[in-house]
Amino acid sequence: MNIKYLKKIILSLVFVFAVSFSFAQMMAPEDPGGGPEPGDDPIGGGAPISGGITIMLTLGAIYGGKKVYRLVKDDTSKED
Repeated sequence: MNIKYLKKIILSLVFVFAVSFSFAQMMAPEDPGGGPEPGDDPIGGGAPISGGITIMLTLGAIYGGKKVYRLVKDDTSKED
């Protein structure tokens, strides 16, 4: 058996087992009972998400602008 072939098989098995264990899920938390009262945090926590969304949209726009700039730059350099 070829060593290269054996390395590929071992690497594939390690990858399959690593991925299968990474999808393990925790048990659902128990229901604390009662409904949400005025002043309580909403279900899922009270963390604000507006800052993260703004950052991700800004980074996506910058990345897209960079891609368009390079595309136009390469296109114009080929015409010269």
